[in-house]
Amino acid sequence: MQISQVLVAHGLVSAEDVHTAVLHQRQNGGKLDQHLVDLGLIDATAINAVMSKLPATPRTIAETGIGMNQLLRLLLKAITVDGIELPSQMAQRLKLSANIILAILQDAIDKRLIENLGPSNLANSSEERFVPTTHGRQWAAEALAQNQYIGPTPVSLEDYSSQIMRQRMANERVDRQAVVEAFADLVITDNMIGKLGPAVNSSSSILLYGAPGNGKTSIAERLGAIFPDIVYIPYCVEVEGQIIKVFDPSIHQMIEPPTTAAAIGSIRTEQLDGRWVPCRRPVIITGGELTLEMLDLQFSSDAKFYEAPLHLKALNGTFIIDDFGRQLVRPTDLLNRWIVPLESRVDYLKLHTGKSFMIPFDEIVIFSTNMEPDDLMDPAFLRRIPYKLEIPGPSEDGYRVIFEAVAGKRGVRIEPGVLDFVIDELQVRSGQPLACYQPKFIVEQVVASCKFAGEEPTLTQELVAEALTNLYTKTSGMTAAAV
Repeated sequence: MQISQVLVAHGLVSAEDVHTAVLHQRQNGGKLDQHLVDLGLIDATAINAVMSKLPATPRTIAETGIGMNQLLRLLLKAITVDGIELPSQMAQRLKLSANIILAILQDAIDKRLIENLGPSNLANSSEERFVPTTHGRQWAAEALAQNQYIGPTPVSLEDYSSQIMRQRMANERVDRQAVVEAFADLVITDNMIGKLGPAVNSSSSILLYGAPGNGKTSIAERLGAIFPDIVYIPYCVEVEGQIIKVFDPSIHQMIEPPTTAAAIGSIRTEQLDGRWVPCRRPVIITGGELTLEMLDLQFSSDAKFYEAPLHLKALNGTFIIDDFGRQLVRPTDLLNRWIVPLESRVDYLKLHTGKSFMIPFDEIVIFSTNMEPDDLMDPAFLRRIPYKLEIPGPSEDGYRVIFEAVAGKRGVRIEPGVLDFVIDELQVRSGQPLACYQPKFIVEQVVASCKFAGEEPTLTQELVAEALTNLYTKTSGMTAAAV
């Protein structure tokens, strides 16, 4: 991915802007970034701001932060297992520059680990072919016995820690308009917007609490996704000779390189360091399945490398603990695990060798619960969560807006007086509070009933009354009046 493509991904320029600048460059020479600035398509400070957050691209073996022996093992495993022979294939597999690959190959030749078979017989290719010697295959077998990781070259812990701090969440500002747009599809008060805005800008932990069914999870998800910035996540990290996989395609939203005119030319001559994946800030949600063990490094005794825990994959993003208090582990034990990261902004992880290491802890942790916070957390821990936001049920007016929106989306007609009937049945006759989830529940029940009867879906008093019998059990408060 080129720097010009990163600018397009950031939304700082369009593909057409880059194409215009490329044409101008061809006529006048010079650097593409200067033409973008001269044409008024972008400000130089914006380019420099993007460049300042990029991982430094290594130009030498030393700048990779990984020792030559580790690089040799990784290369020999790739050559032996994947059967690749050409330097360009090796560069793609290990995500290193051609110059660094050639330096590794030269060291491998000097150690008699590989041999040169001469030019490739592939069309349009002048590359030399390299294959492992008998000694090289022995090296590869020993390397696979140490760990079976084959893929992009790891980054060092030092480089990873520096990158986390370079792209920390506090660097971004989320204005009121961004918050309003993030919650445009939810019925939410201005007062709540005024509370959520400072909370998300603080980059601190947040507690969302209140009765079930009023959108705590939806609010948490939107808070995490509200950040527009791009962050760089390593495929894996090397710590004390051990490999930890970090990038997870099932979690991290990768920024795909634009396939438009923006791909023409590069603003700078260098590409991005391929060991890092440009992504949106991660948003990870876990619920009742969360255990203390899931917050530790996961070592595979077969593959002999690690998978990063969820909260490590959430660095520079948002980690949501949904249904807090309903995990198998005791709430106090789970909270104790978070005390140091939340207060000191660092976390400590331990390798299976017994060695531990420290890593910056930059992420918003959101606790969401239906239970009483005072029953889950002692005052000392509550003090460590600066934003404690109660998510209330909707007002009558808000409830009507939600109901009409849900019915409209499903193409369901509402007969006059039906919403008054619903509110009266719930609040007056049954003593139940209004909740945001109820309109969707009732509408879906009515749609199913009309489908069964072969009728046009319509919210009638009779059908709504029947739907309300399924909203709660008799023991939970619904009376015969709602039947």
